[in-house]
Amino acid sequence: MTESGAPVCAHFRVRGHVQGVFYRASTETVALRLGLSGWVRNSENGDVELVACGGAQKLDELERWLWQGPAGARVSAVQRSAAPLQVYHGFEVRR
Repeated sequence: MTESGAPVCAHFRVRGHVQGVFYRASTETVALRLGLSGWVRNSENGDVELVACGGAQKLDELERWLWQGPAGARVSAVQRSAAPLQVYHGFEVRR
């Protein structure tokens, strides 16, 4: 949530060796642990893309984790941008 108490959403694009290393499933686990909602999916270009919504501090925690990822991942970049506020129920892996 922002200082005003309203939740925010962020779009992330993660580059590097991030497919085939359980990056999506691990992201789902971390996002749920942080109380975030949204989705994660593989992009055709080899990136992982996600939208997460919740408190700003929790989104910052998620971003720090995205730079590390699961064992086997080699992250070269994480791009973050604001996303329109949407209501998601839980956090899902999209195919």
